[in-house]
Amino acid sequence: MAIPGNLLSPTTESIDPNTSGWTTKLNCTIGKGIGGRNGDGCLSVRSIAAGEMQARTVSSYPVVAGTVYYTFADTSGATSTGERIGIRWLNSSGGEISITWSLSTLTASASWHRVSVAGPAPVGATQAQVLLGSTEVGASVSHFWENVYLGAPIRTLGNLLPFNVESSEIDASGWTPEVNATISRQVPVVSWAATWYYAGGHTLAVTATSAGNAAAVTVDRPAVTPGVEYMAYAYLQPPTLSSVAWLELRFYDANGNQIQATRAVLAPPGTGFYRQLLSDTAPAGAATCGIAAGLDGAAAGQVLRLETVVVRAAPELVAGTVIPYANGSFEQSIGGWTVPTGVATLSRSTPWGAAGWAGSYSLRASSSTATASTLRSPKAPIPDGEGLNWRARIVTSVGAGAWSSVTVRTHWYDATGSSLGTSTGTVYGVPAGSWYLLTADGIAPDGATQAAVEVVATASSAASVLYVDAVALWQVLPLTAVEAVPADGYIQLTLRELPADYLISVYRITSDGARTLVRGADGLIDQQPIVSDAMVLEDHEAPLGVPVAYRIELYSSPGVLASTRTSDTVILTLADINTTWLKDPGNPQRNCLVVVQAAPEWERPIEQAAHVIRGRRNKVVLSGRRQGREGDLAIWTRTDAEREALHLLLDSGNVLLWQAAPGMGVDDMYVSVANISEGRIGRLAQEQWRTWTLPLTEQDMPVTTAVNGAAGRTWQDVVAEFATCQDLLDVYATSEDLLLDRRMG
Repeated sequence: MAIPGNLLSPTTESIDPNTSGWTTKLNCTIGKGIGGRNGDGCLSVRSIAAGEMQARTVSSYPVVAGTVYYTFADTSGATSTGERIGIRWLNSSGGEISITWSLSTLTASASWHRVSVAGPAPVGATQAQVLLGSTEVGASVSHFWENVYLGAPIRTLGNLLPFNVESSEIDASGWTPEVNATISRQVPVVSWAATWYYAGGHTLAVTATSAGNAAAVTVDRPAVTPGVEYMAYAYLQPPTLSSVAWLELRFYDANGNQIQATRAVLAPPGTGFYRQLLSDTAPAGAATCGIAAGLDGAAAGQVLRLETVVVRAAPELVAGTVIPYANGSFEQSIGGWTVPTGVATLSRSTPWGAAGWAGSYSLRASSSTATASTLRSPKAPIPDGEGLNWRARIVTSVGAGAWSSVTVRTHWYDATGSSLGTSTGTVYGVPAGSWYLLTADGIAPDGATQAAVEVVATASSAASVLYVDAVALWQVLPLTAVEAVPADGYIQLTLRELPADYLISVYRITSDGARTLVRGADGLIDQQPIVSDAMVLEDHEAPLGVPVAYRIELYSSPGVLASTRTSDTVILTLADINTTWLKDPGNPQRNCLVVVQAAPEWERPIEQAAHVIRGRRNKVVLSGRRQGREGDLAIWTRTDAEREALHLLLDSGNVLLWQAAPGMGVDDMYVSVANISEGRIGRLAQEQWRTWTLPLTEQDMPVTTAVNGAAGRTWQDVVAEFATCQDLLDVYATSEDLLLDRRMG
């Protein structure tokens, strides 16, 4: 699979099917190896003599001076030293200006591991090449490379911290020592997944100067909003199994004074990299935040490494849940849970990864006797929730012993915190061997303003352990909702409570029973992976004036249908029958509503060959199949804005969807548009109306086209990367380019 945003061609990236994207630069020959991970091929670079050898891309790629570019590759070399990757900056004549090299890896390794570097293009640079380098002990020693990327920095969407703090690929300037530490960068041997593009080669190294506690903190302090819950995480590599490595989320007031700190301690199962998460709500008076990391009780010279450092708005475990992430995920602690009745004791599961459904930890409830215990979450507000139905959910697993029953219910409270009782709850039997999702619905009584999730667990043997994770409480909205948006010409379909790790297909069903797949961000939605429990789709290809419903099919695995849903019926209308929609299925932001001047006079061409047979009166005509309709659509645009929008729609040359009002004798039609003509309707220069002739040729519905969109990108991602509006103007030509992160050059 091609790396998103890669300037390199798929062949150069994956070395499949050949090595045509690469050439030698120093002391080497190249060939195609096998055993790669991004396709089977890899680049084999073989030394001619002992010493450094280098290979480079054949092509040079356009860059903009001052813009930061990032390159990485996966590599393997059992005996290599000086292993590194670089960006070679060239001027307009192809002359070398400089090279931005990564640090060398700390050790040699035959396993696939990552090297990377980032840096701004220097003044005068117009092109760049990727360099691959290593130092070999002798002649005919091979080093292997694949999965090579060059392009814009790959950042975690929503991260408040800039790229160089998240990754330390440029330098270590985003961090400062806080106590008993020095800061540097290192490139350890780490085998990241081939498709995990957020982790690079450089890591931040926090080295204890002397025995004792050591810590470092970010220099950057992004803005936060009081009352909003934020999540922080980083991959931590402790120096020893017994190390006390921690991550801390800090909040500061407008004067830079620290007013709150929340810490999570890593419980490492080894000395690799482990992602530690934590979250907390920004307190009153909070203006900025930061991240700190460190070691408690470190020995002199011990090193804590960090990779992929992120702080962002905390995600919801279920869309609309009122349980904060910290109280429902147990990544840093037991989340404030208590045991109001029973003998159970609570703790966070350990070590990292031993028991967890949402993240790497869960709540561990241990009962010393075969009795019942009640586990209760902290209270959470349920704004305007009285009289409404609420659903409590947990995901649970038996860790040891046995549990005869587990009851899930909701405990209600008024504004003063006084109990209003509990919902009836639902009783489940929980066998050993897997994780089970348990839910229970309840109506909030009059006066209820707060609620807590309760789990009544009955152990059937002594020394029993129950794990609880992914706790949520949310107002139950319709599983499937549909709404017509006639002003913009689409139907909005909202799907809730979708099962994780399932596949989904979405069909549009018209009154004649015809089923058509709906288009999404990855093309037609046909057994695509579910990435969120809530999904909002805009169907811009829905027909006008026709009753439409949607069928949703959920698959537990490819081809294995697990369940289906059907939406209500809705009709998309067109207010003015004299108007018509011209739509780009892959770019609905370009759709145009225009006025019809005259409908096409259709022709349906056919390929024919006429043969005269001697002695026969009639010719013999051999015909192909009659082709689709062709004709000229005459339209008007009424304003300069409509005219510019129509040009934007037509500029791409994409297949378009033409939709007219019902009863006009024209069915919805996919068309390509040939040479267009644009004219004025009068001699007055200020007249904005224009007359257009669009030569249309009927086309089949595009099958592989996907809907372009922000793909999770928000203004926070823009603010984290660009300081001023002028910086944006230097990178993006249009607002659409900004939306799609489509950069100049």
